[in-house]
Amino acid sequence: FQKIRVLKAYLGEDFDENSMRNNMTLIYELMDETMDFGYPQNCAVDVLQMYINLANVKPQDEPEPEQLTKQITGAIDWRREGIRHKKNEVYIDVLESVNLMISTSGAILRNEVTGRVQMNTKLTGMPECKFGLNDKLVIEKESAGGKKKPGVEIDDCVFHRCVRLGKFDADRTITFIPPDGEFELMRYRVNDNVNLPFRLIPAVQEEGQTKCSINLKVIANFSEKLFATHVVIKIPVPKNTSKAKIKNSFGRAKYEPEQNAIVWRIKKFPGKATCMLSSDMELVRTVRPKAWERPAINVDFQVPMFTASGVHVRFLRVYDKSGYHTNRWVRYITKAGGYQVKI
Repeated sequence: FQKIRVLKAYLGEDFDENSMRNNMTLIYELMDETMDFGYPQNCAVDVLQMYINLANVKPQDEPEPEQLTKQITGAIDWRREGIRHKKNEVYIDVLESVNLMISTSGAILRNEVTGRVQMNTKLTGMPECKFGLNDKLVIEKESAGGKKKPGVEIDDCVFHRCVRLGKFDADRTITFIPPDGEFELMRYRVNDNVNLPFRLIPAVQEEGQTKCSINLKVIANFSEKLFATHVVIKIPVPKNTSKAKIKNSFGRAKYEPEQNAIVWRIKKFPGKATCMLSSDMELVRTVRPKAWERPAINVDFQVPMFTASGVHVRFLRVYDKSGYHTNRWVRYITKAGGYQVKI
C-alpha cells in the first residue's frame, strides 16, 4: 500500500502501464530508495520528494545537505522539520465495521467489530502526541483501589510506525510524533460486549409450491438522538418468484428479479425506531421441484457518532516546545461489514 501511495504521488492518481513504462528511470530510483535488500526502508513521500524530483518539479524549500542526510538516515523519516501551520488542528475519525452472522434459531455464530483510527494532523514543528482510548487495561490500572469505570477490551492492535511500541507494551499508552497530513494511526478488533446497531426478526412461511410469505421486523438499538443513513436490506426470495406484493412502514421496498431479492432502502432510520415489512410472493411451478436454500438477509448501513464496540477517544494531548493551542475534532462512524441474518 505504501508503494502505491508513493507511485501516485509521483505519477498521478490514475497512473497506468504506459505512464510506468515512460518513467522507468524514476521508478527504478524510487525502488532503490524505498527498498534495502528487499525490506521497506523509506516510504515517506514528503521526504522522498526532497531529493528525488521530476525535471519539471522543484521543491518549495531547498533542504540543507545536513538536514537531508538526517531525514534519510534519522529515526523520524515520516515527518520533516520546519513544518508550519496557521491553525494547529487534529482531526480524528474512529471508523468501525460490524461483522455479524445469526443462525435460523437466533444463535450468534459470529459477532465482532474491526476498527481503525484515522487522523489528519496540521501541527507546527515536531510535536509529541499522547493518545488515549477507553482501553479496559488502562482504565483498570488508573482506577485501582477506587471506583471501577467501564472499559473496552481491545485486541489485535496494529499501529503506524510512528507509535512508540516500547511505551505501549510497558503501560498501554499510545505516544507518537505524527506525520503531517492524513495517516492511519491504528487498527483494532473487539469481540466482547458488541452493541449491535440493528436487531432483525424474520418469519418465512412457504405454502406449497405456488406461494411464499416473508415478514421482517427491524429494531434500531442505538440512541433516539442518532440516525442511521443509507440503510439497505436485501431479503432473499425463491428464484421462481413471479410477483411480490410488498407492504412496509417506511422507506422504499422493491422486488428486484436480477438479485433474487426484495431490496428495502431507507435513507434515514431513527434510533429506537421499529419498522415492519411484509411480502406475499407468487411462485411459478417448476418441472423439478427443488427446496429453497434460504440465503441470509444482508444489511448495509452507516451510523454516524456511534461505535458498536463502545470505543471512544478519552484524550489527545499535544506537547510542543512553543506550547501552542491545538483544536481537536473527533468523529465516529459505524458501518456494516458482513451483517447477515439467516432465515
